[in-house]
Amino acid sequence: MAQQTSTITSRDNRWLKTFRAALQGTGPAPDEPIGVEGPKLVADALRSGLEAEALLISVDAPSEAADIQRQVSESGAAGRQPRILRTTDKLFRSVSGTESPQGVAALFRQPAWGIENVLRGPGMMREGTPLVMVMVAVQDPGNVGTILRSAEAFGATGAVATRGTADPWSPKALRASAGSALRLPLLRGMAVPILLVQLRMARVRIFAASSVAGTGERTAAGLETQADLREPAAIFVGNEGAGLPEEIERAADAVLSIPTEGAVESLNAGVAASIVLYEAARQRSSL
Repeated sequence: MAQQTSTITSRDNRWLKTFRAALQGTGPAPDEPIGVEGPKLVADALRSGLEAEALLISVDAPSEAADIQRQVSESGAAGRQPRILRTTDKLFRSVSGTESPQGVAALFRQPAWGIENVLRGPGMMREGTPLVMVMVAVQDPGNVGTILRSAEAFGATGAVATRGTADPWSPKALRASAGSALRLPLLRGMAVPILLVQLRMARVRIFAASSVAGTGERTAAGLETQADLREPAAIFVGNEGAGLPEEIERAADAVLSIPTEGAVESLNAGVAASIVLYEAARQRSSL
């Protein structure tokens, strides 16, 4: 099939409207594409095997745009050739979600991931023990992106953003994750009770990261500062202010508290998740 290439000169073009919604919104609906902006993130998405629907390039796009265009042209599935779109710098700025647009953006079809992907890892080829990062009502897209970046860095097999959590595929979360949100298997908008049942069926232990600062000792509330994270584990981290709901802490096999000093009462959600993920990686590296 011949490559579909078009030049856009009108702000009201339907493709520009689609890009604008994807690059300036809060995340795609189930039937909408993921908007990715910037040469590096678009290249990361292509390397991850995501299927491009369209590529938008401005007149002053960087030199690497030509290579990205070639990759997009070669990435299309049978009968679904990606569309290559060109436009002016002014029109590109009108759809961009950043203060300094880089002249390259793309729309990608959402990957069809399930709980088995999250437990097994990227590509369903990773051999190892499940390590799942679960975000419960984490509302800051920057924190969501940071958590996903740490999850990939420290060997998590997948992640889950439950209902009420900022969308991991929103533009801000994607940028904060440095592309991890496009590579790490993840599920969006899951109800916590359904997730807990699925994790129990898969014999994955539930660990709740408490928002309460630890003292290094077991407290009356039953907080623990040590846990064996070498076994199949799902680490739950909660809202920046309220932490995890009590029902999750009650359902957990263990509640984790990070020891701190001074007057600090709680840690940023992204920081807390990163510390626990690092500890899990440290324990698992000793096996």
